[in-house]
Amino acid sequence: LEDWGQPEFEASSVSGDWWCVGSRYWSENPHRPDYRAAYGILLDMVGGKGAAFPREGYSVQYASNVVEKVWSTATKLGYGSYFIQKNGSYITDDHVPVNKIRHIPCVDIIHLQDSPTGFAPHWHTHADNLSVIDRATLKAAGQTVMEVIYAEND
Repeated sequence: LEDWGQPEFEASSVSGDWWCVGSRYWSENPHRPDYRAAYGILLDMVGGKGAAFPREGYSVQYASNVVEKVWSTATKLGYGSYFIQKNGSYITDDHVPVNKIRHIPCVDIIHLQDSPTGFAPHWHTHADNLSVIDRATLKAAGQTVMEVIYAEND
């Protein structure tokens, strides 16, 4: 479960209790007691056409070393136009409980837009389908993350 959606009775205030249900549960009840990972990378709808990934706020706050590792790797691979050197807004998503509850530094790679919601208008709608996906964007995100992970063994 990513989330259950905003309850009907909660029209004016956003508590956040209904967000990130699965990652919050896992952070509180890991699959192995005392589980620790070096870091985590959340690929958050990274395949959109024309996507650019600023450094998301909670990622910078809780996992700045991982942000640096990912964004510098992207630049070295020639994907600096996707992984832009700009700070973005704070997004409550699955990396937040991992950072705050499990204390595993985790980054969110997410395309943020200058729009009222900060997101693409098709997100979480029936128009959110393969027609909005770009192979080059997926390649940039996938190769960057793969290189970051493989570099851990060097």
